[in-house]
Amino acid sequence: MRPRGVLVALLALPASALALPAPAVAAPGPAAARPAAAAGPGTSAAGKLAAGKLAAGTSAAHVCDPADTAACMLPFPNDWFTVPDRSTATGRRVNLSPLATPRAGGVVPTDPAQWNRSDGFSPGSAMLTRVPGLDLARTGAAPITDMARSLASDAPIVLMDARTGERRPYFAELDVNAPESRRLLLVRPARNLREGHRYLVLLRNLKDTEGRTLRASAAVRRMLSGHPLGTTEKERGTALRRTVRELNGHHVSTSGLYLAWDFTVASTRNLTERAVHMRDDAFRALGTRAPAFTIGKVTDFTTDQDPYLARRVEGTVDVPSYLDLPGGPPGSSLHYGRDGLPQQIPGNVQKANFRCNIPRAALTTAAQPVLYGHGLMGSASEIDSEKLRRAAQQHDLMLCATDWIGMSAGDIANVASVLLNISRFNTVPDRQQQSYLDFLFLGRDLVHPKGFTADAAFRTQDGRPLIGGGLAYAGASQGGIQGTALTALATDFRRAALIVPGINYSTMLNRSVDFAQYEKLLDVSYPDRLEQQLVLNLIQMLWDRGEGDGYAAHVTRDPLPGTPVHRVLIHEAFGDHQVANIATETMARTLGDVPVRQPALAPGRKPDVTPFWALPSLTRFPYAGSGLVIWDAGTPAPPTTDTPNTAGDDPHGSTRGSAEAMAQLAEFLRTGRIIDTCAGRPCTIPPQG
Repeated sequence: MRPRGVLVALLALPASALALPAPAVAAPGPAAARPAAAAGPGTSAAGKLAAGKLAAGTSAAHVCDPADTAACMLPFPNDWFTVPDRSTATGRRVNLSPLATPRAGGVVPTDPAQWNRSDGFSPGSAMLTRVPGLDLARTGAAPITDMARSLASDAPIVLMDARTGERRPYFAELDVNAPESRRLLLVRPARNLREGHRYLVLLRNLKDTEGRTLRASAAVRRMLSGHPLGTTEKERGTALRRTVRELNGHHVSTSGLYLAWDFTVASTRNLTERAVHMRDDAFRALGTRAPAFTIGKVTDFTTDQDPYLARRVEGTVDVPSYLDLPGGPPGSSLHYGRDGLPQQIPGNVQKANFRCNIPRAALTTAAQPVLYGHGLMGSASEIDSEKLRRAAQQHDLMLCATDWIGMSAGDIANVASVLLNISRFNTVPDRQQQSYLDFLFLGRDLVHPKGFTADAAFRTQDGRPLIGGGLAYAGASQGGIQGTALTALATDFRRAALIVPGINYSTMLNRSVDFAQYEKLLDVSYPDRLEQQLVLNLIQMLWDRGEGDGYAAHVTRDPLPGTPVHRVLIHEAFGDHQVANIATETMARTLGDVPVRQPALAPGRKPDVTPFWALPSLTRFPYAGSGLVIWDAGTPAPPTTDTPNTAGDDPHGSTRGSAEAMAQLAEFLRTGRIIDTCAGRPCTIPPQG
């Protein structure tokens, strides 16, 4: 689903909504001057981070890294911008200075307070640095079509776990959206990095277009030699030489070194503890009761009015709100208690809207309830589409949806405004985390005997229930992206169908046709294309709390506390214009190397040296487990650059119009088994728009 009226919505905002805060950059230093909450005795890791608590004896925040002067925060991510903190799970804390962060309009620095709550960087972050004159093909760096090359012993780019020496796969690309003079090297993980681990990055034997080896900068050479200029180079040189020793200790040659650095990935606790706490706190207070709800409207349909639906029920579910404004409207932030965790302001309740479509088939046999997640900046009304109504009737599914607040139609103006000044970007993932709780409460009402099924709206005229058993989840596009996180948190369902999903917006945005309108806003506030890449990877650190990137490692294995393991069925639309295939396949690897149904595509359709690299093959059916199925509508393969696919028809919505795809999905939602509905051939479908 594409965004609607972004610029129109932005222009309709009051001037106060777009006001930029006055800069607070009198002197470099830790963000502790602006804590979000005071830390008390026995606070959680989040609480101590929220308070900006520094370990004794640590220095003020570093401003720029002298190893890369193209922009103040390069290379990124980088432990140069952290400090030791024994209270965190990683032993580090992000410590950005407002003197270093990108400036909206070239004037107003990003307030780093929300970033400084983190104990590391995003597990999906690209590694960013500027290498003037770099030719990746001449260098022999691993491209998106040959990720296996990234693990070669002589690979010119090395990404390594500092403790174990494990090499991690990636692909390297230059940002073709930027002019050559501002073009960054982007090194993107092929599967997310291990949470809480520290990584070493080495660039060596890099070549220019003539095949000449690129020399390290004069500053890097000075720091390596132990003859730095000034205090900053001396301190950075000590860290650089330590990184070199660690690489050598893992038998990695640093001959021909251009640059090396290290960074720490945020811990599982830091990424997920807010949402887990909100879930546990809310359900603890709920106890054995069903969430309170209100039926607002019941619409019965004749067969002439709708051949698929018998009834539509609309209303609201009362959900504890952990946001800081009454009812949690767009622009709200999480309200933190003294322990640094989200806290409900007494009496603050989210009236989460819901819409349930009851198929005609339910009049004979009670329908399976399915939570449905809508697409980009949409609403619960997405379940009214003919494709979904028809599939629900054919397979006796009752789709129930609520809005993905934070990234719903009602949030368009706020999302647009925060791109003009990313200091407020946390308001997007903060509301998204509240939306997870909204979905979980809606799900509880669908399964609780005193929930929806006890209300006449969900019963036939003679009193028979229209809701059956076996709650599951299905979501498309954004509903697959956020549905990944929701599934990692869910306790009332164990099966999820993720339709054209992906993880990591910092990878997806430049590769999506949907980003064009939003990019215009970034062009106003952050016109430097080099700086835009830094902005995208900075906001990913916060977005991890509100999208699948921060949760994917805990869906099919290593579940979050108090959560079962789940099974997922992933549908990828080959050549997708809106959610890039690379984001879907990185998600599949991060989930735990989910097997891909074979034959996935006709020979020659995917230009990779090894198509679906590192994903095992799924060839025996029915299969009781998670899987990735590729659906081919004939769209040309996506470009190998960080740009959207615009060739041919967009297949993004095609799976929802395919009888074979929907039959496979329905069987999985009912039983957790993947069946082959393509007769042993590649799954092909006509474009559906």
